Amino acid sequence: MPQQIWHLKNNELFTKLNPDQLAHLESRCRSRSFAAHSPVYLPSQSADSVFLLASGLVKVCNLTNDGKQSILAFVEPGELFGELAIFESEQRDEYVEAVEKSTVVMIPASELQELMAANHDVSIALTKMIGLRRHRVERRLKNLLFLSNRDRLVHLLLDLAEQFGICDSEGIHLRIKLAHQEIANLMGSTRETVTILLGQLKSEGMVDVGRQRIVLIQAEQLAISVHRKAPSLNS
Repeated sequence: MPQQIWHLKNNELFTKLNPDQLAHLESRCRSRSFAAHSPVYLPSQSADSVFLLASGLVKVCNLTNDGKQSILAFVEPGELFGELAIFESEQRDEYVEAVEKSTVVMIPASELQELMAANHDVSIALTKMIGLRRHRVERRLKNLLFLSNRDRLVHLLLDLAEQFGICDSEGIHLRIKLAHQEIANLMGSTRETVTILLGQLKSEGMVDVGRQRIVLIQAEQLAISVHRKAPSLNS
């Protein structure tokens, strides 16, 4: 099976497509690999494609008015990004950067528009995906506006645990490796503040922190401290 069809077929958006539809979609797609830390696309570029991450890890970012990076989301293999091109054919506002060596499948936005019009399941699945991602960003924005740095960090750690957490006897390991500056870019703070707060949480026995390694030892207590449910993950 061609690699592009394999990646499309194994994405939940396209599970209801028949072989002919998959083959047609594959014929219109193209794959491209990106080195770590290289841009997948930049602001002001034409928004004419949607991207499916086949391998690696990418981050969706904005630049603040003072030129600092604000990370909106991390995207894992099997997920789409740049999906607003389906609804807007103008220039992109955000930019996407490969965190590690990554391969993406570029899907013309026009093809997805046709699929959404012809296939109710694709339309619903794509709408749910966009809604979930928007909910995550909106929740982080509310936290940025109304919560203390500590509470914002706890919310972020719980969010990351839900998306990237792996349970074992120690607690919940975050399988994504984040530098303190990247955590600061995610929560709208500074690297120094993140370092101090992680140190406090470690001294309280809530987390264990190493070099780009974080384990939530007391995830339930962290969740209680910010009045939300603990991440529900399989061991």
